[in-house]
Amino acid sequence: MTQTTGNGAAVAITGAVRTFGRAGHRVRAADGIDLSIGRGETVALLGRNGAGKSTTIRLLLGLDRPDSGTVRVLGRTAAHAVRAGLVGAMLQDGRPIQRVTVRELVTFVASAYPAPMPVSEALGLAGLTPYANRRVDKLSGGQTQRVRFAVALAGNPELIVLDEPTAALDVEARHVLWESIRAYARRGNTVLFSTHYLEEADQHADRIVVIDRGRIVADGTSDALRGSAGASLVSFDLAGGPAEGLERLPGVVLVEVSGDRALLRTDDSDATVRELARRDAIRGLQVSRATLEDAFLALTSPAGQTPATDSTRETA
Repeated sequence: MTQTTGNGAAVAITGAVRTFGRAGHRVRAADGIDLSIGRGETVALLGRNGAGKSTTIRLLLGLDRPDSGTVRVLGRTAAHAVRAGLVGAMLQDGRPIQRVTVRELVTFVASAYPAPMPVSEALGLAGLTPYANRRVDKLSGGQTQRVRFAVALAGNPELIVLDEPTAALDVEARHVLWESIRAYARRGNTVLFSTHYLEEADQHADRIVVIDRGRIVADGTSDALRGSAGASLVSFDLAGGPAEGLERLPGVVLVEVSGDRALLRTDDSDATVRELARRDAIRGLQVSRATLEDAFLALTSPAGQTPATDSTRETA
């Protein structure tokens, strides 16, 4: 059974600011982060490289402290929650100890916690029971990732934080690892994971949090994120016509122009197309439903693309 620490949010970050660099070159890796995650939720954290994902994760794990603001994990400070075994983590830069068996490694890690998960249970959840007596350095890449997951489970955590858990794994190994993660979540536990695979966020997360330039720019279901960036895409050839004013068309939330072709993200494609037809501007017209990738790119659009309204920038 999972440990219990009462009611309330699993994660409560309020106004967290973390700045790095020297005077004159200070960078706000976390720029007023507000994030609440309920117990039992599975939440994906998305962002470009350098957006602030890793800093947010470090704050949650007590590996870093905010310059201002607060971070509470399961009603405690982050460092206290980790020491108590309430939080498990699977980070990109960790490697299991070599020349020991899977069981020996998980047993050793579990011994450091006050109320660890039984080793056989951790191995079972991670799908490692058949490999318990095999040396860690004799495992495949996918099996090694499952060992790291079992190590993260060793303290019997209520919250687990996974930083790019399936990076560099093949499709089959990713599927097997996600089966283990879902088994852990089905127990009522909380999962926060970062990923570059948008389909993983779409398939496995209850909520998706998008972070950009140290700020949360969107927080909701995958359908809500698609809608916030324009639920449909309308593209057409400008044919030498002007691009000015396209952001004021009905329903349009974002405009992108590449060469002689315009792409409009819109939450009312019918109204957008009717207005384009009235202007006789429907050459090479294409209409499609926005994907999560479309929404992500719109929400983290670099300078030079034109947001039509502030609706694409939701601050938490």
